[in-house]
Amino acid sequence: MTRHDNFHSALVAWLKVLLPLLALAILSTLFLVSRTIDPSDAIPFARVDIDDRIREPRLTQPTWAGVTDDGSALTIAAADARPQQSGAIGASASQVVAELKTPDGGSASLTAARGMLDQKTGAMLMDGGVTISTSTGYHLQTDALTAKLDRTSLVSQGAVEGDAPAGHISAGQMEITQRDDGTGQYLLVFKNGVKLLYQPKRR
Repeated sequence: MTRHDNFHSALVAWLKVLLPLLALAILSTLFLVSRTIDPSDAIPFARVDIDDRIREPRLTQPTWAGVTDDGSALTIAAADARPQQSGAIGASASQVVAELKTPDGGSASLTAARGMLDQKTGAMLMDGGVTISTSTGYHLQTDALTAKLDRTSLVSQGAVEGDAPAGHISAGQMEITQRDDGTGQYLLVFKNGVKLLYQPKRR
Protein backbone atom coordinates (compact mmCIF):
# COMPACT_ATOMS: atom_id res chain seq x y z
CA MET A 1 0.00 0.00 0.00
CA THR A 2 1.43 3.38 -0.99
CA ARG A 3 1.66 6.51 1.10
CA HIS A 4 -1.08 8.13 -1.00
CA ASP A 5 -3.45 5.25 -0.28
CA ASN A 6 -2.77 5.52 3.45
CA PHE A 7 -3.55 9.25 3.41
CA HIS A 8 -6.76 8.71 1.46
CA SER A 9 -7.96 6.02 3.87
CA ALA A 10 -7.21 8.19 6.89
CA LEU A 11 -9.04 11.18 5.31
CA VAL A 12 -12.13 9.10 4.60
CA ALA A 13 -12.15 7.79 8.16
CA TRP A 14 -11.92 11.32 9.61
CA LEU A 15 -14.64 12.66 7.31
CA LYS A 16 -17.00 9.90 8.45
CA VAL A 17 -16.69 11.31 11.95
CA LEU A 18 -16.43 15.05 11.22
CA LEU A 19 -19.30 15.43 8.72
CA PRO A 20 -22.07 14.08 11.02
CA LEU A 21 -20.71 16.25 13.85
CA LEU A 22 -20.72 19.30 11.55
CA ALA A 23 -24.30 18.62 10.48
CA LEU A 24 -25.38 18.27 14.09
CA ALA A 25 -23.71 21.58 14.95
CA ILE A 26 -25.52 23.37 12.09
CA LEU A 27 -28.91 22.01 13.17
CA SER A 28 -28.28 23.02 16.78
CA THR A 29 -27.42 26.54 15.65
CA LEU A 30 -30.64 26.81 13.61
CA PHE A 31 -32.77 25.81 16.59
CA LEU A 32 -30.99 28.25 18.88
CA VAL A 33 -31.20 31.18 16.46
CA SER A 34 -34.77 30.66 15.28
CA ARG A 35 -37.29 33.11 16.74
CA THR A 36 -39.67 31.75 19.32
CA ILE A 37 -43.31 32.06 18.21
CA ASP A 38 -45.27 34.34 20.50
CA PRO A 39 -48.97 33.37 20.60
CA SER A 40 -49.80 36.97 21.52
CA ASP A 41 -48.59 38.07 18.05
CA ALA A 42 -51.54 36.29 16.38
CA ILE A 43 -54.34 38.46 15.02
CA PRO A 44 -56.92 38.71 17.78
CA PHE A 45 -60.56 37.95 17.09
CA ALA A 46 -62.77 41.02 17.00
CA ARG A 47 -65.13 40.26 19.86
CA VAL A 48 -67.36 43.17 18.89
CA ASP A 49 -67.87 41.75 15.38
CA ILE A 50 -68.70 38.29 16.76
CA ASP A 51 -71.25 39.73 19.20
CA ASP A 52 -72.78 41.80 16.41
CA ARG A 53 -73.12 38.75 14.12
CA ILE A 54 -74.80 36.77 16.93
CA ARG A 55 -77.18 39.62 17.73
CA GLU A 56 -77.98 40.42 14.07
CA PRO A 57 -77.16 37.44 11.80
CA ARG A 58 -76.48 38.33 8.18
CA LEU A 59 -74.97 37.08 4.95
CA THR A 60 -72.03 38.86 3.34
CA GLN A 61 -72.12 39.42 -0.43
CA PRO A 62 -75.09 37.11 -1.11
CA THR A 63 -76.21 36.38 -4.69
CA TRP A 64 -79.59 35.12 -5.86
CA ALA A 65 -80.18 33.93 -9.43
CA GLY A 66 -83.23 32.51 -11.12
CA VAL A 67 -85.31 32.36 -14.29
CA THR A 68 -88.77 33.90 -14.54
CA ASP A 69 -91.78 32.09 -15.97
CA ASP A 70 -91.36 33.95 -19.27
CA GLY A 71 -87.68 32.91 -19.59
CA SER A 72 -85.84 36.02 -18.38
CA ALA A 73 -82.70 35.54 -16.28
CA LEU A 74 -82.71 37.58 -13.08
CA THR A 75 -79.67 37.97 -10.82
CA ILE A 76 -79.65 39.93 -7.56
CA ALA A 77 -76.53 40.62 -5.51
CA ALA A 78 -75.93 42.73 -2.40
CA ALA A 79 -73.20 43.81 0.00
CA ASP A 80 -75.04 42.05 2.83
CA ALA A 81 -78.47 40.65 3.66
CA ARG A 82 -80.31 40.23 6.96
CA PRO A 83 -83.40 38.16 7.71
CA GLN A 84 -86.53 40.16 8.45
CA GLN A 85 -87.54 40.49 12.07
CA SER A 86 -90.84 39.60 13.77
CA GLY A 87 -91.10 36.27 11.98
CA ALA A 88 -91.62 37.77 8.51
CA ILE A 89 -90.42 35.71 5.55
CA GLY A 90 -87.76 37.49 3.52
CA ALA A 91 -84.66 39.59 3.96
CA SER A 92 -83.39 43.16 3.79
CA ALA A 93 -80.24 44.01 1.88
CA SER A 94 -77.89 46.92 1.25
CA GLN A 95 -76.11 48.08 -1.92
CA VAL A 96 -78.30 45.97 -4.15
CA VAL A 97 -77.41 45.25 -7.79
CA ALA A 98 -79.90 43.48 -10.05
CA GLU A 99 -79.45 42.29 -13.65
CA LEU A 100 -82.35 41.30 -15.89
CA LYS A 101 -81.72 39.60 -19.25
CA THR A 102 -84.72 38.88 -21.46
CA PRO A 103 -84.89 36.06 -24.05
CA ASP A 104 -84.97 38.56 -26.92
CA GLY A 105 -81.45 39.77 -26.04
CA GLY A 106 -82.42 42.86 -24.07
CA SER A 107 -81.14 43.66 -20.61
CA ALA A 108 -81.64 46.06 -17.72
CA SER A 109 -79.28 46.79 -14.83
CA LEU A 110 -80.50 48.24 -11.55
CA THR A 111 -78.63 49.52 -8.51
CA ALA A 112 -80.12 50.71 -5.22
CA ALA A 113 -78.99 51.63 -1.74
CA ARG A 114 -81.41 49.19 -0.13
CA GLY A 115 -83.58 46.23 -1.00
CA MET A 116 -86.35 44.27 0.71
CA LEU A 117 -87.10 40.72 -0.43
CA ASP A 118 -90.70 39.70 0.32
CA GLN A 119 -91.04 35.98 -0.32
CA LYS A 120 -94.76 36.10 0.42
CA THR A 121 -95.44 38.35 -2.59
CA GLY A 122 -92.46 37.10 -4.60
CA ALA A 123 -91.05 40.58 -5.13
CA MET A 124 -87.99 42.70 -4.36
CA LEU A 125 -88.56 46.32 -3.33
CA MET A 126 -85.53 48.47 -4.13
CA ASP A 127 -85.35 51.96 -2.64
CA GLY A 128 -82.99 54.64 -1.38
CA GLY A 129 -82.48 55.86 -4.93
CA VAL A 130 -82.61 53.44 -7.86
CA THR A 131 -80.59 53.71 -11.08
CA ILE A 132 -81.86 51.87 -14.17
CA SER A 133 -79.80 51.32 -17.32
CA THR A 134 -81.17 49.40 -20.30
CA SER A 135 -79.51 47.91 -23.36
CA THR A 136 -81.73 50.16 -25.50
CA GLY A 137 -79.99 53.30 -24.24
CA TYR A 138 -82.09 54.49 -21.27
CA HIS A 139 -80.38 55.73 -18.08
CA LEU A 140 -83.00 56.58 -15.47
CA GLN A 141 -83.39 57.50 -11.80
CA THR A 142 -86.28 56.86 -9.42
CA ASP A 143 -86.76 56.74 -5.66
CA ALA A 144 -88.09 53.17 -5.45
CA LEU A 145 -88.89 50.25 -7.72
CA THR A 146 -90.50 46.81 -7.38
CA ALA A 147 -89.09 43.81 -9.26
CA LYS A 148 -91.12 40.61 -9.47
CA LEU A 149 -89.15 37.38 -9.07
CA ASP A 150 -91.50 35.02 -10.94
CA ARG A 151 -92.04 37.11 -14.10
CA THR A 152 -90.51 40.05 -15.94
CA SER A 153 -91.98 43.06 -14.19
CA LEU A 154 -90.08 46.17 -13.10
CA VAL A 155 -92.35 48.96 -11.88
CA SER A 156 -91.23 52.27 -10.39
CA GLN A 157 -93.07 53.37 -7.24
CA GLY A 158 -93.11 56.99 -8.33
CA ALA A 159 -91.67 59.51 -10.75
CA VAL A 160 -88.77 58.59 -12.99
CA GLU A 161 -86.34 60.84 -14.86
CA GLY A 162 -83.25 60.47 -16.98
CA ASP A 163 -81.73 60.18 -20.41
CA ALA A 164 -83.38 58.45 -23.36
CA PRO A 165 -81.94 57.77 -26.83
CA ALA A 166 -83.90 60.78 -28.14
CA GLY A 167 -83.28 63.19 -25.27
CA HIS A 168 -84.24 63.81 -21.63
CA ILE A 169 -87.39 62.10 -20.35
CA SER A 170 -89.50 62.33 -17.20
CA ALA A 171 -92.71 60.56 -16.21
CA GLY A 172 -94.89 59.77 -13.23
CA GLN A 173 -94.17 56.05 -13.55
CA MET A 174 -92.17 53.54 -15.57
CA GLU A 175 -92.50 49.80 -16.05
CA ILE A 176 -90.80 47.02 -17.97
CA THR A 177 -93.05 44.06 -18.76
CA GLN A 178 -93.66 41.41 -21.39
CA ARG A 179 -96.35 42.09 -23.95
CA ASP A 180 -99.51 40.05 -23.43
CA ASP A 181 -100.22 39.56 -27.14
CA GLY A 182 -98.21 36.34 -27.41
CA THR A 183 -95.32 37.87 -29.38
CA GLY A 184 -92.86 37.39 -26.52
CA GLN A 185 -91.63 40.97 -26.88
CA TYR A 186 -90.82 43.24 -23.93
CA LEU A 187 -91.92 46.82 -23.42
CA LEU A 188 -90.50 49.82 -21.57
CA VAL A 189 -93.54 52.00 -20.84
CA PHE A 190 -93.68 55.55 -19.44
CA LYS A 191 -96.97 56.96 -18.18
CA ASN A 192 -98.64 59.53 -15.92
CA GLY A 193 -97.44 62.79 -17.41
CA VAL A 194 -94.65 61.91 -19.81
CA LYS A 195 -92.33 64.73 -20.91
CA LEU A 196 -89.60 64.31 -23.50
CA LEU A 197 -87.12 67.06 -24.25
CA TYR A 198 -85.92 66.12 -27.71
CA GLN A 199 -82.18 66.48 -28.17
CA PRO A 200 -81.01 65.51 -31.66
CA LYS A 201 -77.62 63.87 -31.83
CA ARG A 202 -74.83 65.89 -33.34
CA ARG A 203 -73.07 64.32 -36.31
